[in-house]
Amino acid sequence: MLKSLLLITALVYFGFGLLLFVGQRGFIYFPVNALPSNLEQRVFENDGEAIKTSVINQGNKQAIIYFGGNAENVDYNAFEFQQLLNGYTVYLVKYRGYAGSTGEPTEQGIYADALHIYDEIEADYQSVSVIGRSLGSGVATYLASQRKVKKLALITPFDSVKNVAQAVFPMYPMGILLKDKHDSLSRAKDITSDTLILAAENDEVIKMTHTLSLINGFEQDVHFKEIKGANHNDISESLVYVDTLSAFFKK
Repeated sequence: MLKSLLLITALVYFGFGLLLFVGQRGFIYFPVNALPSNLEQRVFENDGEAIKTSVINQGNKQAIIYFGGNAENVDYNAFEFQQLLNGYTVYLVKYRGYAGSTGEPTEQGIYADALHIYDEIEADYQSVSVIGRSLGSGVATYLASQRKVKKLALITPFDSVKNVAQAVFPMYPMGILLKDKHDSLSRAKDITSDTLILAAENDEVIKMTHTLSLINGFEQDVHFKEIKGANHNDISESLVYVDTLSAFFKK
């Protein structure tokens, strides 16, 4: 009976581990459908894929590239950003496989697209800044570590997807299982941009320990604000969040 129990336990362990490995990107990325929209669109061709962006506040001399969360339709930010970031032309990036962009999302592909978009627009503006929310914070930190980014705002960021997953599944070696690790912590030391980090006090997805770990990886001082009473998904509804983000990009 003991041998049978051990065998069943081993089968369950390895079976679920196999499920995690095979379906891991389904746990990280949740592509969304396109919304009916009158927003101006710009499509960037990269590696045979068409990456769509919605462009708001055209005509400004400074730009912001926005990378959203893993299940976010970035067009929902358009109205707020039109008011909040009216001094910047903002590119709302739709990852591969999201909202009409072609391909399938992977860490390598999304990072390549981020670099391509920056390189395509950089010459048109006096400066380029970046905002990354949740999963998008990993994309934003990568871009800021590779290119000259004036301002960097990270909303509910993590140190790495590997560390977040390891905390959820402590019985598995996530460093071995994961293909897409989004290791922002290893890149923080290479970032020189003026940086703001906004965290939700009651974040149920990205625990504060992961955000603080990321902050400790920077070799420069960063601006940090914890939004009291906020959760992972409703942080942007806080007036403190709105005021802090607005002030950061206006100063």
